[in-house]
Amino acid sequence: MHFSKTYEQLLQDLPPELSENAIQYRQLKKLIKQVVVELSTMGLGPTVLQDLLQSGIDSTGHGKEKAATGVVYELNSESGNIEPRLRLWVQPPNPPSPPSRIEEVDDDEDTDASEARVDDASQVALLWALQRHMEPPDPDANPAFDTRNKVEIVIPLVSDSAFFQLLATTLQALGDNLLAINTQFVQTLTELTKAVSQSARPASSTSKFKPLSALVNPGGVRVETSSKNSDLSAWREIFRLYVEAEIFENVNERNRGERSIEESETRLKQFAERVTTRGLGDGRQLKLRQSRNALDSFLQLNLFILNIKKFELANAEATRKILKKHSKRTALPMEDSNHTSSLSLLPTRDTSLPRILVQELGTTLLPIIPSLDDYSCLICTSLAFKPIRLNCGHLFCVRCLVKMQKSGSADCPMCRAPCVLLANRSNVDWALLNFMRDWFPEEATSKQSQNEREASEEQLRELGLDPNVRCILM
Repeated sequence: MHFSKTYEQLLQDLPPELSENAIQYRQLKKLIKQVVVELSTMGLGPTVLQDLLQSGIDSTGHGKEKAATGVVYELNSESGNIEPRLRLWVQPPNPPSPPSRIEEVDDDEDTDASEARVDDASQVALLWALQRHMEPPDPDANPAFDTRNKVEIVIPLVSDSAFFQLLATTLQALGDNLLAINTQFVQTLTELTKAVSQSARPASSTSKFKPLSALVNPGGVRVETSSKNSDLSAWREIFRLYVEAEIFENVNERNRGERSIEESETRLKQFAERVTTRGLGDGRQLKLRQSRNALDSFLQLNLFILNIKKFELANAEATRKILKKHSKRTALPMEDSNHTSSLSLLPTRDTSLPRILVQELGTTLLPIIPSLDDYSCLICTSLAFKPIRLNCGHLFCVRCLVKMQKSGSADCPMCRAPCVLLANRSNVDWALLNFMRDWFPEEATSKQSQNEREASEEQLRELGLDPNVRCILM
């Protein structure tokens, strides 16, 4: 299938705010045809022009020894717009009197341009006739030229200018539209963040939360929370699955970078399936209607990022292909005589918008719910409850610290500072303990029960009893 048809089909599947600002591929193709016609009317068909460009004069104005006619292509951008033109230096062969047909062009300036077409054998004579209207260059300005043998002419390419003007205008409008989309995305994301915050409230806002203190409750650890009217745990699980999915970017050190469209689409689908399989997409886990609406909005934002990714790639490919087609059909090079690429003169974006939007998600929405990994014990990798902060600053749960002290390990497992045996009740981080009870009520309850069970089993073992054997009273 031709690219133009594939491109049109892709745009039809995108939202109108994207497809309406896409590269006008078909219109640009029509302008390429007009460029070909314009060059042909001057006797510079693709074959002739290609030969002249290959054997012409370099960017310094020096021609090859055997070249009677030289042509260079220039992308003049001094005015701020791309204004392509041809610069020609012609040396007539022994100059004969121009053929009668060329005399007609010289005598009658109203002759239609289409009547000036000639075959390859008469191209040099035609170019010479066209230049008879131009003043010869100043020999003092460029001593390399002998005005007795060569004449210079500059021919503006009107259709080619229209081609680049349309392409540049479209790319500029496309960039402005993407900036507006970015602004709108941030506004939508801010509203979503507020909705998730209201539906995933901590325990202190939904129950009688009594903070613990070293002064009021020395050593006492009490988890007395309830998650009624809050979908905190469900949202934490949704965000955990989302981070693990790595939908748009690979964070692996070896293959770090943006994923392809196909891979991102597959991973987004897998994420949605996992959310549904675990009952996080309906009333089984998300008890609040506000949460279910917010989840739908969250998925829609990710789908929109995927569409932006498709849109950017499609437009980049359309730009590349239309410039390649322009060079192939017209024989005009993609770089001018000064080695300036037309692509470098067109408006471009320095960063990928999908990547910016993904970063907005990661810095605005995801951090509103604390991640369990950020408050885990470095030894058992579960919630560090009751948190003990050593003098070196590293944090461990109380059970892991007790085990290290009983085994005689004096050094911190992280930095090897000899502060483990020095830790006591004063090392409890009460502020962090209350924070964990507030934001991880279920995990705190589970870890507290586990700590109590392990402590009881240790006491039984110290008494010489097997904790796995039950006593039966007869």
